[in-house]
Amino acid sequence: MTQLHKNLIDGEWVGSDGVENINPSNIQEVVGVYARATAEETKRAIAAAKAAFPAWSRSGILERHAILSKTAQEILARKQELGELLSREEGKTLPEGIGEVTRAAQIFDFFAGEVLRLAGEVLPSVRPGVGVEITREPIGVIGIITPWNFPIAIPAWKMAPALAYGNTVVIKPADLVPGSTWAIVDILVRAGLPKGVVNLVMGKGSVVGQTMLDSKDVNAVSFTGSVGTGKRVAAASIEVGRKFQLEMGGKNPTIVLDDADLKVAVETVAQSAFFSTGQRCTASSRVIVTEGIHDAFVDALCERTKNLRVGDALAKDTEIGPVVDPSQLKQDMDYIDIGRSEGAELRAGGNRVNAPTEGHFLQPALFVGATNSMRIAREEIFGPVAAVIKVKDYEEALATANDTEFGLSAGIVTTSLKYATHFKRNAEAGMVMVNVPTAGVDFHVPFGGRKGSSYGPREQGKYAAEFFTVVKTAYTAAG
Repeated sequence: MTQLHKNLIDGEWVGSDGVENINPSNIQEVVGVYARATAEETKRAIAAAKAAFPAWSRSGILERHAILSKTAQEILARKQELGELLSREEGKTLPEGIGEVTRAAQIFDFFAGEVLRLAGEVLPSVRPGVGVEITREPIGVIGIITPWNFPIAIPAWKMAPALAYGNTVVIKPADLVPGSTWAIVDILVRAGLPKGVVNLVMGKGSVVGQTMLDSKDVNAVSFTGSVGTGKRVAAASIEVGRKFQLEMGGKNPTIVLDDADLKVAVETVAQSAFFSTGQRCTASSRVIVTEGIHDAFVDALCERTKNLRVGDALAKDTEIGPVVDPSQLKQDMDYIDIGRSEGAELRAGGNRVNAPTEGHFLQPALFVGATNSMRIAREEIFGPVAAVIKVKDYEEALATANDTEFGLSAGIVTTSLKYATHFKRNAEAGMVMVNVPTAGVDFHVPFGGRKGSSYGPREQGKYAAEFFTVVKTAYTAAG
């Protein structure tokens, strides 16, 4: 009988009703069975986090440092095992899965260090004999809602700073990928985390997520997911006056200029658009190419796209794993049909791929002859589908890149320092990439976008303190 992976509420593993976690590379394989929390269980988890907050928020920095450091060490020691789990439940290739697990370990290690680097400011007052201290304090109970596309990295980069700065946590992972978050929570518990400090409530967003949003005892919510759900998180948070942080959609451009190195351009775009099956909010699905290099670039990229090896996420020669589930696969296929109907030319891929196992396999799709007004160039697809848009020059390329309601990541491939410098300043995106893929960021620097992609303070690095703490100013008279 398959083991039931239970929810963690107030230090106890609870739950009797579970659902199967299915491998998208082989839909006959059950990765595990994971509990689904009820609304009442979610309320208990919130109450436990609230009760644990006073002690944890005043705990010693060495205790918090030790727990986060031990967590980082175990995640890294188990990177092969956890990478395989991630690849089986989400569909990333094994190297990508192991890489994401390594990143999660690095995040916990970074914030273990941040615990020891907590600092404030001491300033003189404009009034004689008075001193001013500026410090940061934890907020309280943090509700964390994570997506399915980064099953271990995103829970890590939300939980680690929340805990480092002295907050308590109620976390709801995406229904499709509960296993990776369950593993992190289990590691945290065994690293010595006191009961109630982290509470894991797996289950439906309409039940668990809504209960979190309805609770006045959740002091802040950090959310990554769709634009529609993000708007609901915002509205519910405004209603109760809580702090909220949103990371949502992207329609990220990569510009390829005439002076670009062709090989660099092709590999940069292929990595940006198609790797991790295009299921990254930073993936580049708009490829904006100037006319001088356009034809040679398209020919080379078509060849690269056709030869991408699609298959089981754990197979050694696989470059592109499966789409995560039937619903996302249908969305990808629907957008491929939309692209054709809008008049774009499907030059490579876009077909289902047969494999030894029954899975959600799709050859990445490359459209040419697209315009920036087409739906495939304006709406987030969240799959391995990219559209090439031909433009006259850099000025038109920049205008096209910025003509979107999103602003997460933007890239350019060029050998011109002039254009690279101008693009870094004028691209309307939170993250700008020059001669590197739009997807792929470091763990110690801020992550986030602008316009419709993000709301609130940045995630990751030292900037995480902006969301997970509140500033206090204290005045003291010397005598």
